[in-house]
Amino acid sequence: MHTPESPGGTRPTSRDVARAAGVSQATVSLVLGDKWRGRVSERTADSVREAARGLGYRPNLAARNLRLGSTRTALLVVPALTNEFFARVYTGAATVAARHGFGVVLYPSPEGVGPARDPFASARAALDGVIASSMAADALEAFRGTDLPLVMLDSDPADTGAAAHVNLDIADGMRQVTGHLLALGHRRFVHLASAVPSWTFDVRGAALADALREVSVRTVRAPLDVSGARTSAEKALTGPGPRPTAIVCDDDILAAGACKAARRLGLRVPEDVSITGFDDLALATAVEPELTTVRLPAERIGERGMAALLAVLAGRPPEPGDLPVTLMARGSSGPPPAA
Repeated sequence: MHTPESPGGTRPTSRDVARAAGVSQATVSLVLGDKWRGRVSERTADSVREAARGLGYRPNLAARNLRLGSTRTALLVVPALTNEFFARVYTGAATVAARHGFGVVLYPSPEGVGPARDPFASARAALDGVIASSMAADALEAFRGTDLPLVMLDSDPADTGAAAHVNLDIADGMRQVTGHLLALGHRRFVHLASAVPSWTFDVRGAALADALREVSVRTVRAPLDVSGARTSAEKALTGPGPRPTAIVCDDDILAAGACKAARRLGLRVPEDVSITGFDDLALATAVEPELTTVRLPAERIGERGMAALLAVLAGRPPEPGDLPVTLMARGSSGPPPAA
């Protein structure tokens, strides 16, 4: 028997129905779950049912049970377990989940680049939905063709494949860093950029380029580890032309590598070169001098991510707005050396 397929060649999903009807996935869930009365118009409900019939959509009964709260389990996908930021995201998500009788399963996707393997391909009924933090654009294909709602954290808000987005004000964080360094008098910059392809790093780079368009800035890419960052920073500090007076790093791990590079070259931080990070990990205050960096509310984004998933499952709109971030000015930044 022929089974209708979505445009991607797979069995139609509620996301396909939502797209065809011009409504949200939450609205599709309300209509097909017969919970729409008093929430959406009869005309909208008719449009959803017509789109479902036209696509040959058959509701996933296991997923329907999930939305009734029978399993009460969410999957949190993160790029790595070695970065404390994601441990704090998990803590926030698990805290909110516990208040609502949910559990959170943590699953690392290699480097967040993917594609991530779906660990529950044969047991989707074990999940209510998926929360994904700071993942590359193509890392979640295994989860997109399912009826499980996907909540994206620290990811491209233009991605229509997610039921909800929760973001940090990453661009403002980079503006705070560059504003701090410009106010100190810096005019020669190196951007030590993460080589990991990710929306969050793209935003940092774009915000930095915009803020520093009137001064000298050179971008040097580095792997997201201390050793690779040290090597890249050494090259940036010893390259042709005047030495940069400030290194703006995409991440605290890169900043730690830059600090090691400066010491190996006999340079003082911040007297000879200022170095800034991003994230405010524990190592930011473990190095000497302590890192000037941007504090990201990791637990808060985990809390908001779980709350967004619960809202989607209940057919409510998630809380809007980006989470603010905070510049932590410490000892690694100071005025540039006298010319």
